[in-house]
Amino acid sequence: MSDNQLAVDVVRGEMQPWSDYSGKRGAVQGPVLRALLSDVLPDGGRTLILGPHAADLVEAVVAKAAETTVLVRSVSDATELTEQFGQVQVIAGALDGLVGDDRAPFDVVVAADGLDRVLGYDSDDLSWTQRLDALAAVAAPGAVVVLGLENEFSLTNLLDRRPADERHGDDEWRPLHDDPTRPVSTDQLAAELSRVGLGIAVSYAAFSVEETPFALVGAEVAAAARPGQLPARLAVEALEASAAVVPLLAPIAEGAESAARAGLLGATPSGWIAVTGGADGHSVYAKTPGHTAVLTADAVEAGWAVAVDAAPAEAEGLLQFDAAAVPASVPGGVTAETLLFRLAAAEDVPGFRDLAARLGDWARSQTGSRTLLRWDDVVVDGDSFAFGVSPWQTVAEESDKDLLAAAWARFHDRLIGGHRRHPWPPWMVGDDLVSAWVAMSGIEAPKPVPATAADTPSASVAHVARGKELAAALAGVLGIPADASQTPDVRTALVEAERAKQESFELAGQIFGLERTLGFRDKALKTRETRIREMRTQVQKANAERTRLRNSKAYTAVKLIRKAAMIRNPRKFAGKVKRKVNRQLRNKLG
Repeated sequence: MSDNQLAVDVVRGEMQPWSDYSGKRGAVQGPVLRALLSDVLPDGGRTLILGPHAADLVEAVVAKAAETTVLVRSVSDATELTEQFGQVQVIAGALDGLVGDDRAPFDVVVAADGLDRVLGYDSDDLSWTQRLDALAAVAAPGAVVVLGLENEFSLTNLLDRRPADERHGDDEWRPLHDDPTRPVSTDQLAAELSRVGLGIAVSYAAFSVEETPFALVGAEVAAAARPGQLPARLAVEALEASAAVVPLLAPIAEGAESAARAGLLGATPSGWIAVTGGADGHSVYAKTPGHTAVLTADAVEAGWAVAVDAAPAEAEGLLQFDAAAVPASVPGGVTAETLLFRLAAAEDVPGFRDLAARLGDWARSQTGSRTLLRWDDVVVDGDSFAFGVSPWQTVAEESDKDLLAAAWARFHDRLIGGHRRHPWPPWMVGDDLVSAWVAMSGIEAPKPVPATAADTPSASVAHVARGKELAAALAGVLGIPADASQTPDVRTALVEAERAKQESFELAGQIFGLERTLGFRDKALKTRETRIREMRTQVQKANAERTRLRNSKAYTAVKLIRKAAMIRNPRKFAGKVKRKVNRQLRNKLG
């Protein structure tokens, strides 16, 4: 060990200037991992934090340890950690440099970030197994070890549409991405830990968003989880959140559900966390979507024993977070949404209608509850249903019609927005389809009444509109749209492009038909115009002949003869003419 008059110790392999806390990849962090460390780490041990870990994890380790040492390869990172944690000994350098430093072994080693960022420029070219040997060399016999491992076969990595050269940046300096000695499953990871004498490991499948685990599911629990069950649903929610930061080729939820259906959910997470020699932790740790609260779950005979760390109620617009709303026990069945998806895909409309009616009856029986209904959280419990683990409630009291409309509006977005199969016509979408589902739930449309105008909306429109507001508010606080479409994936883009191509072809046909009709009408108008011009010429000729006839002497004679012929009493006519002439003479003579 050398001392370069900094506030940190330096061993061989330090990197300067460098930082593992900023750049393309930051330090591992998050409340879920903090909760796991708080449960499994022993009290009073001499602890080593290996690799970049965020301040929240360092605080959790310091709270449990009697003495804490942090090893990071960056001198600047070590200096900042020393300034932030004065009671922590910080060392800058590589793991192989620490091995040759003759330090006392550590009772606890926390390497949740894994062994990818523990070597420096001057380090030997160590494989993953050799780095694990180095970790075991600094750990005491029977030490508690928390070790992370990235999964190269993760769904996010498989569906990442970026080429390989763009997935990793130079600022992370991880030279070994395809190390053949790296474990690729929880069984191989446990075998490697046993090989170096670190005991039997308990493994968790880590579903992370960047460097933050959103869900930790026990390896055995993940292998047994099926679509719609609590562990699988929490894992899918975490994967859907990862779609916000990773551009994907296809929707990730579909792949996760397929993996769960095949019993392979534990083989496709972002990575794994192994714990050797620690205290027993919970089967499931998960971050509550839209909040920092951590949910823990353990399998019991009736389903799952659930707990949420205490958090005060917080209002978010139309909704509020209330940890007390989460039941202490949740059935182990699938969600109502899973059954609805299956019935819709099978085009079983009678079965769908029956299930919707049962859901409506159950929802109306939940008097006094403000928990926002969402079919992806309502769990099937025998012949009835039960609330799941969602802690989001409405701030104001909402009618059962509005709550049901909100549940169906969210289901609409997840069914139609997810391009899932269903038996309804493609033009029956939006409010019409939601209204139909609400009616299936037992809320009949209002009877028609005399309207003041032909376009007066039905009273059911108000319930659907309010339901859409509540569903949008839930998507807003969760940070995940109902159809989990943060960024358009390639498959969805191709589907939309094909649909646009078909619509363009249909519109081109309609335009051709309209152009042909307009051509026929244009020809008809030209024919009419020619005929009108001919008739106008004929009328002009007839008027000219009529004018010449009126100006002729024969016409004047005929007219005079006609008037003379009209005189029936010549004497009477002559007397009238005489009187008229005499009257005119008197008027002139005065």
